[in-house]
Amino acid sequence: QVQLVESGGGLVQAGGSLRLSCAASGSIFSINSMGWYRQAPGKQRELVAAILSGGRPNYADSVKGRFTVSRDNAKNTVYLQMNSLKPEDTAVYYCNAYMAVTLQLGYRDYWGQGTQVTVSS
Repeated sequence: QVQLVESGGGLVQAGGSLRLSCAASGSIFSINSMGWYRQAPGKQRELVAAILSGGRPNYADSVKGRFTVSRDNAKNTVYLQMNSLKPEDTAVYYCNAYMAVTLQLGYRDYWGQGTQVTVSS
């Protein structure tokens, strides 16, 4: 069974840093993109950052210059380094992977369980 396991959330003061990690485990044929979404109370889930298998990252405008997404393909792991955190970054952060468990089943989205990030002012 394939799963995404996240770690690294927590409480931090404004201006601080956190690093999130997410590892995909199980029988995996191929991973296309990996990344992070977030959902604040009363808001829709939104893309934070994602990185393709070729390594090109994509960021939400609100986090550009502050967050860095990276990926270790050998470990099927994606990271999110978050610096200069702001109270508006407070949300549940979800790991996402667009991957295939077999060639026949094809690619689809998989999600982690979510990790809370709280930034105090």
